[in-house]
Amino acid sequence: MPRESEQARLERMIAKYETPLWTEGMQAAGIDEVGRGPLAGPVVTACIIIPKDRLILGVNDSKKVAEKKRERLYDQLMDAASYVRTGWKTPAEIDAVNILNATKAAMEEAAAGAEGAHFLVDAVTGLHLPGPCTPIIHGDAVSYMIAAASIIAKVTRDRYMIELDEKYPQYGFARNKGYGTAEHIAALKQYGPCPEHRQSFIQGILAGA
Repeated sequence: MPRESEQARLERMIAKYETPLWTEGMQAAGIDEVGRGPLAGPVVTACIIIPKDRLILGVNDSKKVAEKKRERLYDQLMDAASYVRTGWKTPAEIDAVNILNATKAAMEEAAAGAEGAHFLVDAVTGLHLPGPCTPIIHGDAVSYMIAAASIIAKVTRDRYMIELDEKYPQYGFARNKGYGTAEHIAALKQYGPCPEHRQSFIQGILAGA
């Protein structure tokens, strides 16, 4: 079976959700998050609107895009966007309200300036957004705008975790991005947590140390 071209994949990714909205004269905004699962670092969300005549080839679910390509697409998307904003919630905020509520608040923060758009959101429901909202399961695989948002959120968070690695080199944040790898868990047990760790995520690990 021949490999799908990037143009064909782009057309497939806009067919179900974005194109009908554009046909109705609506703006399609994508929202996604990165960092719900890590033991350390923030959860980061992004909301983005790319005009239909400025779509970038190569956009896909950020988990399926190699790091160097993600960095390149990030720059291209930032240039092409008519709207882009990120929302952040810190480990302390996550601990205070739980990861789902923190993610929702960060999504609302990212979308706050895109009044009147129709928001395509990766799976999360119950959001208070300045326009209609369609939650889509596995949205970053089937919606162009959500995939674009996933790249913005992923690159933004990864860059921050690499910066944190300079401040807390013992945890390997540049490599693990705060996720619970064996290396990270071993360091956590040896050195204890830093202010960037989510206490609600690591209690069980430290209890068994």
